[in-house]
Amino acid sequence: MPKPTKGARLGGSPAHERLILANLATDLFRHGKIRTTVTKAKRLRPLAERLITKAKKGDIHNRRQVLTVVKDKGVVHHLFTEIATTFAERPGGYTRITKVGPRKGDNAPMAVIELVTEPLNAVTTRRTEAPTAAAAPAAEETEAPKAEEPKAEAAEAPEAAEAPAAEAEAKKDEA
Repeated sequence: MPKPTKGARLGGSPAHERLILANLATDLFRHGKIRTTVTKAKRLRPLAERLITKAKKGDIHNRRQVLTVVKDKGVVHHLFTEIATTFAERPGGYTRITKVGPRKGDNAPMAVIELVTEPLNAVTTRRTEAPTAAAAPAAEETEAPKAEEPKAEAAEAPEAAEAPAAEAEAKKDEA
């Protein structure tokens, strides 16, 4: 069971908050991006990403679960046919929140929440032995004199700090 949100709700009551988030999600899927307050955008992100994940699965059960939140059948069709196919390879992170500054009327912090349209860049981390082995000695030669100077200063500083501490301990022993 999800943990209830503490503090004030977006609309006053939990039911009103659900309706606000459902309308925001519907508009997000209809237009691709919406401008809202930062608080509403942060509360919308997990709901929207959960709905996109259900759309990626694509079966009738998940379609009915999405229809309980998004009441517009045209938007649900768009979500399952077009949006879900664009995010088929993406494992998560379907939305992006960008802060755009305060609102003119009441100075509320505003943000744009949008669906990510860029393709997913697969991060590959391969290490090759030859280039790093050749680059390492050259890097050590250039950085060796600079690296030794701070070490020498750092080595002197603890010895200097230990000397007064040793004298203080000797005075305590004498007393």
